[in-house]
Amino acid sequence: MSIGKRRVDCAPSLIADVRRHYFMASSVGTVQFICDQAGLGKRLTFRKMFGEYALYLDGKVVALICDDQLFLKPTPAGLGYLGNATEAPPFPGAKNFFLLSSELDDPDRLSGALRVTARALPEPRPKPARSRSGPARKAKKRKAFK
Repeated sequence: MSIGKRRVDCAPSLIADVRRHYFMASSVGTVQFICDQAGLGKRLTFRKMFGEYALYLDGKVVALICDDQLFLKPTPAGLGYLGNATEAPPFPGAKNFFLLSSELDDPDRLSGALRVTARALPEPRPKPARSRSGPARKAKKRKAFK
């Protein structure tokens, strides 16, 4: 693998991992398909983050879509609902999430897993209100050069 003019020797699996995680973002078509399959209407929304997507159910982040795969936030309730769940990190350095694949073909099971996870997660913290006209800033005094 070459970086600039330098050659870096590393294992082929590492190169494949780097390419997979840094050059392949999820498509909005995949995200739309997953949202449609869940059948939760306007309760389920998504937001693009760093080339990948976060799924929100009732304002709570319940899943990530990375490399066109669905990763459900791990909760004891989610594990109880899914039974034997495959765990994998959505990106390098992340903790394991539940990797959902067969659930994408079963809308009832998919929406159930999302709802159970959302119920198990705490309410999001309210964001502080920002004022539009904010307080006036004092101008910094600059020292004169002598």
